[in-house]
Amino acid sequence: MLTAFARAFRTPDLRKKLLFTLGIIVVYRVGTHIPIPGVNYKAVQQCVTEASGNQGLFGLVNMFSGGALLQITVFALGIMPYITASIILQLLTVVIPRLEALKKEGQTGTAKITQYTRYLTVALAILQGTGLVATARSGALFSGCTVAGSIVPDRAIFTTITMVICMTAGTAVVMWLGELVTDRGIGNGMSILMFISIAATFPSALWAIKKQGTLAGGWIEFGTVILVGLVMVGLVVFVEQAQRRIPVQYAKRMIGRRSYGGTSTYIPLKVNQAGVIPVIFASSLLYIPALIAQFSGGNSGWKAWVQQNLTKGDHPIYITAYFLLIVFFAFFYVAISFNPEEVADNMKKYGGFIPGIRAGRPTAEYLSYVLNRITWPGSLYLGLIALVPTMALVGFGASQNFPFGGTSILIIVGVGLETVKQIESQLQQRNYEGFLR
Repeated sequence: MLTAFARAFRTPDLRKKLLFTLGIIVVYRVGTHIPIPGVNYKAVQQCVTEASGNQGLFGLVNMFSGGALLQITVFALGIMPYITASIILQLLTVVIPRLEALKKEGQTGTAKITQYTRYLTVALAILQGTGLVATARSGALFSGCTVAGSIVPDRAIFTTITMVICMTAGTAVVMWLGELVTDRGIGNGMSILMFISIAATFPSALWAIKKQGTLAGGWIEFGTVILVGLVMVGLVVFVEQAQRRIPVQYAKRMIGRRSYGGTSTYIPLKVNQAGVIPVIFASSLLYIPALIAQFSGGNSGWKAWVQQNLTKGDHPIYITAYFLLIVFFAFFYVAISFNPEEVADNMKKYGGFIPGIRAGRPTAEYLSYVLNRITWPGSLYLGLIALVPTMALVGFGASQNFPFGGTSILIIVGVGLETVKQIESQLQQRNYEGFLR
């Protein structure tokens, strides 16, 4: 991998793309440290220090924003509104016929769906920004902080609107930076920014584990966490690369005087077809009851039950619900993202068939059967990977934002693999020697 990067920097056009991507990353990281108007920066820093390792409901969003959410900066919302908007549009494509028709139109339809995603991102940024400002004003953003109520000293409506506009504009800038990287840099821009946001929290999280450790000054805990992280990375790479290849044979066809077809190929079905989406869905769904309980008044029985069972990451009920939700959403997402009947119809249209399986409905049933069989190990793998922070919480007393947690490792490894593959493919295109030298 290091050789590929060295060769990329020796190639002028690739070097230009890599430096452009690094420049965008620097701009993005600078934006995550610029506070918005109307925020008492000293109070925020004091609350962040007091609440270190206990970020509660906002831990996941804070991780995706590179730590900018709890700092209440210009890029506080980060890439999360765009991720949410993309997932919503992808789900609506299955439900709304108009969006499904746009998806089938090719590049023109995809551009239109991208435009809808941008509009929805801005709307979600306004909604989330308003919620964040309201939470900061009420002092609920840092529930255990002594100066949480003075984070937003000015309660005027103009100040609130200004703060929401600044965070919404920051989200729009992040979205623009991601699209710039996609067009002029290396890899998918949004994925690269997400990668940087998560990787930026690693050093502080690792050092916090070292400071909290008691064996040999914390170095034994630190080394154990690093070793567990390397093992997890190897496991994730192995499973993410695993796929079930279904052979497809295309019959020969005569069109005029030319013969077409007669080739063999395969349909690659990944073991983890859903990626990290089920983990995000399950985490978000489990946050809803705790969030409602946090903002509801009184001391009702359901509120006490939720706060006791669904807010602690090491509680058996929380662990069981989290694992079952991940398995459910893995099957749900695979069902809406891969349509066996559509694949079987396209194969039949172009004269393709699976050896030993009749074309048409039998092919769709066979694809559905294989997909269900490989989704089971994929969903169980996602559930086990996602429970690593819980095991770390019990074993090391670490925070729930364990640096080598399931969501962070899945995203970092996935983005890293795709980026390296793209660099290698562009290197092969530029250094192909051919048969004649």
